[in-house]
Amino acid sequence: MTTASTAGARQHARSQAAIATVPKPATPDGIDESLITWSEVIPPAGYATKVLGRGTRLRLRNPAGGACAHVLLLRAGSPWERLNVADTVKVPWQAYLGVGHPLLSDQGRVLATIVADTAGTHDTLCGTTPQARELLARGGTKHGLTVRDIGPTISFFRGVRVDPDGGLRASGNSAAGTFIDLLIHLPVIVLVTDAPHPLDERPTTDLEVIAWGAPGELSTLMNDDPEYQRAVQNTEEAWGAAQNWGAS
Repeated sequence: MTTASTAGARQHARSQAAIATVPKPATPDGIDESLITWSEVIPPAGYATKVLGRGTRLRLRNPAGGACAHVLLLRAGSPWERLNVADTVKVPWQAYLGVGHPLLSDQGRVLATIVADTAGTHDTLCGTTPQARELLARGGTKHGLTVRDIGPTISFFRGVRVDPDGGLRASGNSAAGTFIDLLIHLPVIVLVTDAPHPLDERPTTDLEVIAWGAPGELSTLMNDDPEYQRAVQNTEEAWGAAQNWGAS
């Protein structure tokens, strides 16, 4: 679908309106519904975007087992600072994501930390398809961004492994009902689309997105690696400086 023509723009607008009528995801067990700040079902070839505050917990859920969430994070108010997938792999010395793994910006700061993961099938190596990049760019326009702002992304729920000869191999999708939770350290623009993976072109199924306030979790992080601790320190210093500047 393209928005370059009037007919295409109308079709796109109506498809987005249809998404709004889909029932919201169920509130996670133990979470007060009043804390929910974002709750949405993204259909195949759909996208969504939201600005989330520091201390938000963001859950991506794969209800039917066929979702593929391509995610880009950009710092709200300073979107030139954004997810750097290369550093997200390099600094923690690990290409395969799991609990405690930071999602780092190009300034060495932690935009988010993975704090729960029942899926275990994700990808930091391949990025998106052209279709997914176009969908992310559409979401970015709502924040004044252009396609040039859409850098490399992380894909959740469809995994990739590196073979001994260096080749990349799709390792399948996660089971139905699995989820991954990100704890947001700095206010971010979240761009997410549910689209096939470059190495796994099977059609996707619905993706659930739900976020809630959890600021107390910022003080109980689950990673004591020195590289992570330095990145957290960089983040806290930047946040403190921003708060002091805003108060002056």
